[in-house]
Amino acid sequence: MKTSEKIIQLLKTQGPQTAKVLASELSLTTMGVRQHMQALEDEGDVIFEDIKASRGRPTRVWSLTSKSNSHFGDRHEELSVQLIDSVITIFGDSGLDKLITHREETSLALYQKRLKEEVTLVAKLTALAELRSAEGYMATVTQEADFYWLLENHCPICAAASQCLSFCRSELNLFQTLLNDTASVSREEHIIEGARRCAYKVIPTNELIK
Repeated sequence: MKTSEKIIQLLKTQGPQTAKVLASELSLTTMGVRQHMQALEDEGDVIFEDIKASRGRPTRVWSLTSKSNSHFGDRHEELSVQLIDSVITIFGDSGLDKLITHREETSLALYQKRLKEEVTLVAKLTALAELRSAEGYMATVTQEADFYWLLENHCPICAAASQCLSFCRSELNLFQTLLNDTASVSREEHIIEGARRCAYKVIPTNELIK
């Protein structure tokens, strides 16, 4: 195991630590550990806090960030697929359709509440991208000529969507319903079909709201 991985393991199991303590645990010099901590900080895996001491210099304590979770086992995708299979087995395809419809309706209500505060289409799309990014979709909005792109560079439900394409149809329908009075929405690129991202083309239909 690499030294950086050992450090992450120690911080995970023992909580925030100083470079001196980590050096002792790993039989390294404090300077050597600090170099590793700098590299881990640059990667976004750790952060530090300087804690004031009663005397002398503050003590620098290192801890893990949420980004470091990527270094540990995560079976959420496998669980998602298993849950979908279980829903179909117990409740049938109609049961899964009801689940997806409920998810869509819940998201629609949440998005509508946020977007009603915005007047222009670009403002609505920007707000939508912020909501989607908070859910893990890494969404951005760009303008091209007389239309917009809503781009989603990551799909946090990719495993579930691959197992059941109704999730993807539901999301397209969600956007179309949400922007029905202001724009037409079509999906031009699709992660499930091998694209790098999901790209939604948004064409204004209301000249007053551009």
